[in-house]
Amino acid sequence: MRGRVARNAFALGGAGLLVLGIAGCNQSAPEQGTSKADLKIVEQVQIDENGGEVKAASGATPADPAGDGKATCPPVSIAMAGALNGPDAALGINIKNGVQLAIDKHNAANPGCQVQLKPFDTEGDPQKATAIAPQIVDDQYTIGLVGPAFSGETKATGTVFDQAGLVATTASATNPTLSQNGWKTFFRGLANDAVQGPSVANYLKNTLGFKKICVIDDSTDYGLGLATAVRDTLGPVADPGCNISVKKGDKDFSAAVTQVKGVSPDAIFYGGYYSEAAPLVQQLRDGGYTGVFSSADGTKDPEFVKQAGEASKDAILACPCGPATGTFAEEYKKKFNTDAGTYSAEGYDLGTILLKGIDSGAITRPALLDFVKKYNGQGIARNYQWTDKGELTTNLIWIFKVQ
Repeated sequence: MRGRVARNAFALGGAGLLVLGIAGCNQSAPEQGTSKADLKIVEQVQIDENGGEVKAASGATPADPAGDGKATCPPVSIAMAGALNGPDAALGINIKNGVQLAIDKHNAANPGCQVQLKPFDTEGDPQKATAIAPQIVDDQYTIGLVGPAFSGETKATGTVFDQAGLVATTASATNPTLSQNGWKTFFRGLANDAVQGPSVANYLKNTLGFKKICVIDDSTDYGLGLATAVRDTLGPVADPGCNISVKKGDKDFSAAVTQVKGVSPDAIFYGGYYSEAAPLVQQLRDGGYTGVFSSADGTKDPEFVKQAGEASKDAILACPCGPATGTFAEEYKKKFNTDAGTYSAEGYDLGTILLKGIDSGAITRPALLDFVKKYNGQGIARNYQWTDKGELTTNLIWIFKVQ
């Protein structure tokens, strides 16, 4: 895995690296001329494995889900599985909306091939996902899946989809071990945390020059996996005095704040989701911590800014997800009356790939699986082509900043 990481340039992005450089301790009073409503997550640069800038590629035309308008097919459906309710619902809704936009564009252009989207709400919970997975595979009309969204639920259900021969493309699950289960139907639509973790760590260590970093994880498959990759790459820069694990669902981080203050690190890296990152950074600021706060893709969502308020200002967020730009961003905003969020572009791209397969005549599970295995094409977020383990052949990471 590391050998592949070393050969790839990646762009740190949408969901990840939160770096908060804040001069003062008190975050309760907004700076003059700035309000929470003014703060947005804005793409900055792509980075490579060493944390250095990589110029973004340009010029390739992304695949269009509308196709040539001549497609014909029997009734078929694409399922989407992820958190559509609960504390992390924004991430799942971003993906669902991306898939929906692709399907709606396709259906409007192809009256002879109407594809249905069937969403399934897991709330991001592996147990709920386990109960939902049989419903997805038992539907004879469902020949492809975008999801599950999170690593824990993907781990819990991957064997079910594999045994059913149902192609399962995830727009957001980044735990590296998911592609090591022998599943033949698993395809990851973005870089994994064996790419994201080292790149974020090296950005903090090499580019920003931090000498002492606290690493905090939320004990989930995603958060712990990412934080472990960061710790391994940071080496002695990861201070053992504040190697902290919290729990998903925690709201009181006073013990972690006390531990961080005792070490006084240059920066913090948090492996987890925005629902905990927001109160964590608020409590760190209220507790007097003035260093940098960093995180990864699970935090890079407008909900983080909304919930953390002024404490999110100047946050740098890293993500393997690509920024929403151009026509896609305009169409998304028009349809859903909100900006495209983290993983929206991936949801759109993966939905488009499945639709292109259907339009080509791949209208059974085995045929669509074979189409995806052989696919090589440009999307909104990146080029998509997979190894035999379901990992992308090229990986990019983006750096974003709250400003």
